[in-house]
Amino acid sequence: MADAQARNIVPHSFHSAPYVELRQSFSSQIQAISPFVEKLMWFILKFRTADDIETDIETALREALANAVIHGNGEDSFKRVHVVCRCYIDGEVWITVRDEGRGFDMNTVPDPTEPENRLAPGGRGIYIMQTLMDEVFFEGGGTIVHLRKKSNVIGAVSRSA
Repeated sequence: MADAQARNIVPHSFHSAPYVELRQSFSSQIQAISPFVEKLMWFILKFRTADDIETDIETALREALANAVIHGNGEDSFKRVHVVCRCYIDGEVWITVRDEGRGFDMNTVPDPTEPENRLAPGGRGIYIMQTLMDEVFFEGGGTIVHLRKKSNVIGAVSRSA
């Protein structure tokens, strides 16, 4: 059953380039996020040319993981956060994060750019992910988030010229 659930969180990409995929999970604890992100970013940078965009990927990833741990799983250490990271040979990256929570309704998420929400202590995670990544979408009633950063091969070629 766990394998069937893992298959359900693979990114929906029509990308035809070869890729390497990493599947990991960790206990829903805040202190587990940073070590996990460090290892995953190391993996991503093995397949993506460094272009100063990696901080965007890292920040969006941290937001997705924090949302899964805090809002999705309620910091219940018996629940896990499941991550699939697919790195294509051309530098495109797909990250899928799934929590074991009940999900949420996107229509109830307040817009953090509205004046009445600008000083709120939270509520910016989804907005940050959408701003930093090329594609962000939710499935499973909000229990699954897909993050995509497009290929950076063209940028790497133009820098070396």
